[in-house]
Amino acid sequence: MATTRKAAAHWEGSLLEGKGQVSFDSSNLGTYDVTWAARSAEPNGVTSPEELIAAAHSTCYSMALSHALAQNGTAPTTVDTKAEVDFQPGTGITAIRLSVRAAVPGLTEEEFVDFANKAKEGCPVSQALKAVPITLETEFVA
Repeated sequence: MATTRKAAAHWEGSLLEGKGQVSFDSSNLGTYDVTWAARSAEPNGVTSPEELIAAAHSTCYSMALSHALAQNGTAPTTVDTKAEVDFQPGTGITAIRLSVRAAVPGLTEEEFVDFANKAKEGCPVSQALKAVPITLETEFVA
């Protein structure tokens, strides 16, 4: 069964001088400020679409990897994923870098890297972002 999640954005003014808010409507997490400056320069406590993509991607990837490992009978003890999303004004999102550190009892490092790469390709957010180059760095904790 498909699920639907909802968010909304409100913007006031021009791109450069304006400001807005993004709300997480499904979870009721709240409303967060967004500005062009936070997107193209320093965040200064304000979020951006790219940060939201990074959050979604790191979470989805961690879940996909954990699931694949558990199905293999080698459930991870921990999975920590970071995502960095590069935004170039005038061009768009130009790169995504994932880095994962995981403790997986019963697995070799080589096997872990294989699972990690397959999760990168199969993660639903990775699938949605296929147009952007996505790299993966792994760290295996024995």
